[in-house]
Amino acid sequence: MFSTTAIYEVLSYSVGDTKAGTKMGKLQLKNTEDETTLNCIMWEETINRLDVKLFRVGNLVRIVTATFNERFNNCLISSLELIKEAKMGLTDDEREETFNKIITHLEQIKDDKLRLFVIGYYAEHKEEIKMSPAAKSVHHNYIGGLVVHTLECIELAKLVIKQSFQNINEDKAVAACALHDIGKIYEYTIDSENGLIDYDETFKKEWFTHSQYAYSLCMNAGFKEVAKMIAAHHGRSDWGAIIDLDQKDLESYVYFVHHIDDLSAKFGKTSAGML
Repeated sequence: MFSTTAIYEVLSYSVGDTKAGTKMGKLQLKNTEDETTLNCIMWEETINRLDVKLFRVGNLVRIVTATFNERFNNCLISSLELIKEAKMGLTDDEREETFNKIITHLEQIKDDKLRLFVIGYYAEHKEEIKMSPAAKSVHHNYIGGLVVHTLECIELAKLVIKQSFQNINEDKAVAACALHDIGKIYEYTIDSENGLIDYDETFKKEWFTHSQYAYSLCMNAGFKEVAKMIAAHHGRSDWGAIIDLDQKDLESYVYFVHHIDDLSAKFGKTSAGML
């Protein structure tokens, strides 16, 4: 049942067009007490009246006025109250520190050609990489989320290789971790004023996914094994993978980055407020 005292965490927010040509907002909330999910919509008049900062991922809000369905898992919101504002992401210093930790790992790549290629790309796109989220809603969805996720993947990969899988080429695994989500600097936009994340329409017209971008980047540079690990990191073709891991007779290394990426995405901090 709906309660005016219930506190919800904002999970995602987006705005689209209705058939009538007006705007409609979609807001997904999580009840902080029982962790149930509530899918909400808002008409254009409500969107225009409310402060856009209310919809930042990680915010804690209270529903003031709304109309609910019979099961109370969908609603039309008329009014919201901000209870606690979430961090938009890492500070400038935190982003710089995290970026530099990634570079330190990349400098340890022994293959000269591969090392120069990855570090060169990072140097050329430093500011975009530091600002980018790693996702819109699922994981690391905040300013600086991409560098946090990337560093987690690199450090996990090196630890696993050292402890158990010395047969995996560390240089190539680290490079794949560093570049597997690099297309997200183009795939997403993030508003530095309110922290809201959206998809870049230009990117969607030119590329299928960020995986395709990173795969093409590495293939064109001649790093085929790195490209294959990136191509498989989403695991299944219906999740956006270019190489579906259900295929038979795949080389063992192809699976590696998928599992590393999945660990970071599943257990990494979703909201900057949790850091």
